Amino acid sequence: MTPHQVHMEKIDFDSGGTELLGTLYRPATPTDRRLPAIVVTGSWLTVKEQMAATYARRMAEAGFTALAFDFTGFGESGGEPRQLESPSRKVRDIHAAVGFLEHHPRVDPRRIGALGVCASSGYTAVNAARDHRVRSLALIAPWLHDAELVRTIYGGAEGVHRKTEAGLAAQRHYDYGDAVEYVPAVSTTDQDAAMFGPFSYYLDQRRGAVPAWDNRFAVMSWPQWLGFDPHPSARRITAPTLLVHSRDGAIPQGAEKFHAGLAGPKELVWTKGDQFAFYDDEPTVAEAASLAAEHFAKTLT
Repeated sequence: MTPHQVHMEKIDFDSGGTELLGTLYRPATPTDRRLPAIVVTGSWLTVKEQMAATYARRMAEAGFTALAFDFTGFGESGGEPRQLESPSRKVRDIHAAVGFLEHHPRVDPRRIGALGVCASSGYTAVNAARDHRVRSLALIAPWLHDAELVRTIYGGAEGVHRKTEAGLAAQRHYDYGDAVEYVPAVSTTDQDAAMFGPFSYYLDQRRGAVPAWDNRFAVMSWPQWLGFDPHPSARRITAPTLLVHSRDGAIPQGAEKFHAGLAGPKELVWTKGDQFAFYDDEPTVAEAASLAAEHFAKTLT
């Protein structure tokens, strides 16, 4: 199929009293038909110009209307504190994004899906478990941790306790009126960074280090992030769900566990590539996006 030319439009919508800014991608060919639409979100600490834009454009090329937006406290959107990785706040924002599409004059409100990349797969899933307007899900390279995986990733029980206590202390200081405490989101030299090590995607200006991205992490995010567990939501999800991952990606065992727990129609597809390949590597993204578009075409009918 020949990809559609894509029209982009800046939009805004409300989420809990906060103005969120986004970009709506849709096929440029004029049509009187209301199109199926997809809410597209990226990894934690990211902005719409990164992987969300990459997949939203692909969905529009496949004939869908797609919305990429900045979460509360990130990018062009309003909201304080900035750079707070709050799962509950992001779930609320996804819910609001679905509402925006539901009332858009070019969108068929009976055919709305959601595509989450990496960390936002969990947020997307939690919203879908209680938001029956979402008729189909695609989770790309999903980061779906539970308490056991959190301990494995973050230095065991001691490491989790240390980060949690640091986050609680930062929250108390903020509540008392002090400034938000930040550390780098990504660093190869600062061990306190949220992501410490060779996370080249975020530090390469040709890849994820786009001008809109802010390399900061609010320390008070730790308790919320480490305590987040999307797995209980799986048994409440009845919408058809596709998971696309790689054995070389991040925590594939989380994807397996989540897939096993899903209540509705489900498919888990294993492809090739490391975690960051799903963000911007052309062959990897092309395959994942094609699988997602095929899934949405079959399920948003």
